[in-house]
Amino acid sequence: MLVSGALASCGVAAPRQIGVPDLRQAAVTGSGEAAVTGSGEAAVTGSGEDTATGSGEDTATGSRRVRATGSGQGRVTDPRRVGVPVPGRATLTAGPAPAPTPTGAGATPSLAPAPPAQAPPSLTRSAVDDAVAGLGGLVRDTMARTGIPGMAVAVVHRDRDVYLKGFGVRRVGAPDPVGPDTVFQLASVSKPLASTVVAGAVGRKAVSWDDPVVKHDPGFALKDPWVTRHVTLADLFSHRSGLPDHAGDLLEDLGYDRRYILGRLREEPLAPFRAHYAYTNFGLTEAAVAVAKARGTSWEALSSEVLYEPLGMTSTSSRFADYARAPDRAFTHVRVGGRWEPGHVRDPQAQSPAGGASSTVRDMTRWMRLQMRNGRFGGKQLIDAAALERTHVPHIVSGPPRAPAGEPAFYGLGWNVGYDDRGRLRLNHSGAFELGAATTVTLLPTEGLGIVVLTNAAPVGAPEAVAASFFDLAENGRVTVDWLGLFGGLFARMDEADRPKADYSRPPAGAAPARSDAAYAGTYANDYYGPLTIGAVNGTLVMRLGPRGERFPLRHYDGDIFSYRTAGENAVGLSGVTFTVGPEGTATRVRLENLDPTGLGVFTRR
Repeated sequence: MLVSGALASCGVAAPRQIGVPDLRQAAVTGSGEAAVTGSGEAAVTGSGEDTATGSGEDTATGSRRVRATGSGQGRVTDPRRVGVPVPGRATLTAGPAPAPTPTGAGATPSLAPAPPAQAPPSLTRSAVDDAVAGLGGLVRDTMARTGIPGMAVAVVHRDRDVYLKGFGVRRVGAPDPVGPDTVFQLASVSKPLASTVVAGAVGRKAVSWDDPVVKHDPGFALKDPWVTRHVTLADLFSHRSGLPDHAGDLLEDLGYDRRYILGRLREEPLAPFRAHYAYTNFGLTEAAVAVAKARGTSWEALSSEVLYEPLGMTSTSSRFADYARAPDRAFTHVRVGGRWEPGHVRDPQAQSPAGGASSTVRDMTRWMRLQMRNGRFGGKQLIDAAALERTHVPHIVSGPPRAPAGEPAFYGLGWNVGYDDRGRLRLNHSGAFELGAATTVTLLPTEGLGIVVLTNAAPVGAPEAVAASFFDLAENGRVTVDWLGLFGGLFARMDEADRPKADYSRPPAGAAPARSDAAYAGTYANDYYGPLTIGAVNGTLVMRLGPRGERFPLRHYDGDIFSYRTAGENAVGLSGVTFTVGPEGTATRVRLENLDPTGLGVFTRR
């Protein structure tokens, strides 16, 4: 599943103080979160030019998912994701300094003509250098405690690459090492890349963030016609369209393609428009596809044309096929019986803008520097500053405070947006595939400081812990919290929350027998998931579902209740299959528990 924001509901304030995602910034699906749209929310563009392109060489030798009830399955939320706009976020232009305020007797106090955009930098170069020097030890400790096979880390500071290094191996059982040029799947870190691409298209006047989606994709529709006409690119990029959490992800698990999934979003029930946050990979994907249509091209080609090629991200792509054929690529790993094993393939092409990009830490440093230079790189304005700054401000409350003294979490356009106790902007996003990848990126633009951590293992909190520990070192000179213990525990609890409440591996005592196979066999229709067929194969009931007719053997639980082993990114182990039997003794309907988070998982006999 795809992770996207900061872990929620832990009641810890420290992350905000060190520039890592607030643990409360998870994708909360609650209702009533006011949407913050704001206007003119661009940050200061700055007048300075790029000061260094960076050598990209290793400069230091030594030294994740959250299934938001989301990221794929309406239950608890992710690690990466709140409020009201902070004063002073309007774009400021250079000009003469304001006249001095009169002092002395009779002087009338006055305010400055504009509030400051951000507090001045507070981290010294030596503090950052010391934190960089300790990064290798942090990574090795994290890898030793989790056993994950490989990790790559990069740090940029004041428009320079100051750390670029790989650790471990690309694939368990093979000696090939991870390096700065190893290609990883980014998972949901694809989202801030995608919003950068759209900002580039906005700057070229191809689209506007406030364009209705149907302006560029007339065939798009949601369940409510009024919402269909009014939902904008910004609405979908900030997850405030009203679509339910991770709408469409379960269709992807069954093997449906992008066209089918986007066409079925109109079946999804809607929460209040622009007043409810729910993390939706395919909502964001629809917006990105609409932008590509406005340019007369595909998303994959647009992202390369607007961002990857101009920025020199030569190993970055929005095509899964490019990742799959990269000779220096990190293979995905899952934990089996306490060991990390390769073998699963996660093809996220259907949701490429939301989770399908792949890259290296070397390439990602160029993008981080562009982000913190307001679209500039190498002395050139590659992405329009105002369009990019729009992505850096809150558009919706993603996590309301859970206590009177708590702090809210916000989502911008493809970014989790937050502010620390010094008023500094913090941008963050994590990504995670349950089938074997975990990533995170965090930027403190005021400090010109950013870190990206990519791993080739299912999410256990490792990348988030490394990033948090690094900022802790930079701010405090030491690691003050066991970040891996904290993040790892949160991920484990979220995994557990996604599991079915019933233990289908253990039928209850005195379970009622099943009826004959003929009572259940047949074809059942569903407008959202497509047809489902039940039949007996070698004495076992088998369910077939999805465009490939994937087979799922059924095992009896109790009476007319069976279970099957779920598969794919959002698998939850054994899940219930409940038949409703009519007066004639044959089933008329069947409900698949894991496919029914929004009431769409009931199939009716034809």
